[in-house]
Amino acid sequence: MARVIVDVMLKPEILDPQGRAVQGALGRLGLDGVRDVRQGKQFVIDIDGDLDADRRETLERLAGELLSNPVIEDYRMRVLADGESL
Repeated sequence: MARVIVDVMLKPEILDPQGRAVQGALGRLGLDGVRDVRQGKQFVIDIDGDLDADRRETLERLAGELLSNPVIEDYRMRVLADGESL
């Protein structure tokens, strides 16, 4: 089994209102010095069998077209080694 993690974040130049709201709340709740907060999403995909080059290429394409919006988001895909945890 292969475990693939796809992290999706807004591009740095895109305003992140949810991140700003969390940043303000952290300050009000006693955590001083928070310079910035950016929110994102994570997909954990478990695949039967090995992750060969064709499957990896398909996952890269789907991460760029389905899991993220390439106009406003960047993504990073990584494959966890056996036994490695999130």
